[in-house]
Amino acid sequence: MAKLNQIVAVVNGKKTEAQKALTELHRKTFATDLFTGLSRTYKPFDEEGEKLPDEVKMVQFNTDKALEECREILTNLFDSVATQDYNNGAATADVVVDGQLVLSSVPVTYLLFLEKQLLDVEKFVSKLQTLDLAENWVKDDNKECYVSSTYETMKNKKILQSKVLYEATKEHPAQIEKWTEDVAVGKYVTTKFSGSMPITEKKGLLTRVRKLQESVKFAREAANSIEVKNIEVGNEVFDYLLN
Repeated sequence: MAKLNQIVAVVNGKKTEAQKALTELHRKTFATDLFTGLSRTYKPFDEEGEKLPDEVKMVQFNTDKALEECREILTNLFDSVATQDYNNGAATADVVVDGQLVLSSVPVTYLLFLEKQLLDVEKFVSKLQTLDLAENWVKDDNKECYVSSTYETMKNKKILQSKVLYEATKEHPAQIEKWTEDVAVGKYVTTKFSGSMPITEKKGLLTRVRKLQESVKFAREAANSIEVKNIEVGNEVFDYLLN
């Protein structure tokens, strides 16, 4: 079991490490390319037509993993600061959200810390990417992402066309009109992938974060409202200094 002085000695370092890790995670969640993927195949209408390779790009990151990494980064920090503050604090209060007890007998110093950290959590959640509303998405647990409906798009090729306007005569060559037409020669079959989250899920998560923020503020106010016992040590300190 660690001693309080050992916890105090490492807390500031843990705060710095957590801030760096969270900043890096923020950068990762902004990388749209990590959250998107697709599967696209080309099918020519003519068996002897042009063959094109399939395109496959899998989702490399998703919002569930981002939230789990955020939890891993902050949980150790939260526990270390709690160990320090719970063993130091006298003024405490419960954190209750919608009648549900989340934390009990929390020291006011830790409530101040938690209040600040929840601002970072809110900022993190608010930046999480959400699914494109223009697509119809279904969650695929095996792929660990959402999958869109499959749709088809035509591949056209410009084909040279011509027709004879005037037949050739002894005096004049034939007059031929030429033009190009876009002719469908095949089709692409495309399915999109996404590691983003539904916007309704994001809104629900933000609502829970903000409710918890509000409850922490109420708890801090309640903890600060306790009656205090006057501690008089000034004379003893100056008796020593001025003796």
